[in-house]
Amino acid sequence: MSDTESRPPQTPPLRPTLFLDRDGVLNEDHGYVSRWEDFRWIPGAREAVAAFNRAGWLVIVVTNQSGVGRGYYTEDAMHALHARMAEDLAAVGGHIDAVYHAPQHPEAPVEAYRHPDPPDRKPNPGMILRALADWPIDREASLLIGDKPSDLEAAERAGVRAALFAGGDLMQFLADEALLPG
Repeated sequence: MSDTESRPPQTPPLRPTLFLDRDGVLNEDHGYVSRWEDFRWIPGAREAVAAFNRAGWLVIVVTNQSGVGRGYYTEDAMHALHARMAEDLAAVGGHIDAVYHAPQHPEAPVEAYRHPDPPDRKPNPGMILRALADWPIDREASLLIGDKPSDLEAAERAGVRAALFAGGDLMQFLADEALLPG
């Protein structure tokens, strides 16, 4: 038996994670943004993502996307938008490690997305709980930034601290609230 076979498998070290809502935190929320042509970064958002990346944090987006369930756009369109976001972030040295989305809605006209109380749709904590199961996340050191009380409730229910972003420059908000890493 070799030395490597006799050792227990190593688990990756836990990492702090920045959870971000999308609409209203990363981009301007002007209703069901699904096309790059309609996408506008919140000032300081790209820089904030890159700052957390440099500090060794995971960055995970948790976003309700009821526009899919409402039939306003497809999941493919949403994924295409997220791919463009990733390209744009790379230009400033940033990246998002994962995106979790909840297209379900109680009144979704698209039956496949209709659910009376979707477990992933904030304020339910499903997306955060899935990320905690999927990634080596240090829950106690992690942070969620959201722009609605439902974002904060989801974080609280998942055991993650949270801060309410009321708009403006995201990087400046994080600095003012002493939430920047390092």
